[in-house]
Amino acid sequence: MTFAKNDHWVWDFWIADDGEAYHLYYLQAPKSLGHPELRHRNASIGHATSADLHTWRDHGTVLVHGGPSEPDASATWTGSVVRGDDGLWRMFYTGSRFLRPDAITNIETICVAVSRDLHTWHKSADFALNADPRGYETLDDSVWHEEAWRDPWVFQSASGSWHMVITARGRSGPDERNRGVIGYARSDDLENWSVGTALTGSAGFAHLEVPQIVGLSGSDWLLFSCDGSHLAGPRAGLPGGIWLAPAASPLGPFDLDQASLLADEHLYSGRIVHNRSGRPVLLAFENLSGTGDFVGRISDPRDVEWNGHGFVLAPELQERQAVK
Repeated sequence: MTFAKNDHWVWDFWIADDGEAYHLYYLQAPKSLGHPELRHRNASIGHATSADLHTWRDHGTVLVHGGPSEPDASATWTGSVVRGDDGLWRMFYTGSRFLRPDAITNIETICVAVSRDLHTWHKSADFALNADPRGYETLDDSVWHEEAWRDPWVFQSASGSWHMVITARGRSGPDERNRGVIGYARSDDLENWSVGTALTGSAGFAHLEVPQIVGLSGSDWLLFSCDGSHLAGPRAGLPGGIWLAPAASPLGPFDLDQASLLADEHLYSGRIVHNRSGRPVLLAFENLSGTGDFVGRISDPRDVEWNGHGFVLAPELQERQAVK
């Protein structure tokens, strides 16, 4: 069944697998706010567990926003969880700090929290990773409404080094709507990070949200989300949703020109997880209803299949989406 909360909207999420249980970390905001757009500046992080990706046990809130001077002063946003060589689990998440109550202007910073058991988390107060203005657009450029530096996806390479891909914006592009890039940082120990050059150029996206590097049928792919209102250049006016682009390696190059939709905007913020049978499945949050209203719950897993030309969702899902 889907994961939902009666009194909260649920949207972006990420999953950690300890070998016995899947740990779901999700963004939540109270429906008492009235309008779903207000959820972004009121987000906290919740936690649930499952043995099969279908039935979930909710454990409540694990992280909330920080104090006025902290990088997550307004809200805690999307991230990922990895287990370090020291045995500790680390949650790299986005701290959001809105500058004014009457505007969407905000600065995004990558923060970290640490856990021994995936249940109790402690923020690391001395860690903050920001966009490097030498290679990435910042709020000081006065081009975009936010300093985009969010949704960190962290993974370890075969050599033992750690890599982070990030939703970011480049300092140049065909126009202000066409600057979305995959940002990059590297670490040897999960504590000290160096920001590197972007792994992609501009390719018709104002942002590439919730990126994930995933292996499918022996090849590497970049999974990300971009809604239709943030498509640019030759993509402007086309449908948006969850995208999949081929990659030469986990660090690219990524062929964004060949990016194709895996799901339309009824679903968003997709994550591909391999179930206990080893099959790749997609989970996403249910975004828009058939009437265009925000839904705010997490879908059941849906099989991801190769149709001879590319990866698609299982046919029964595509039929179900069409009648929503």
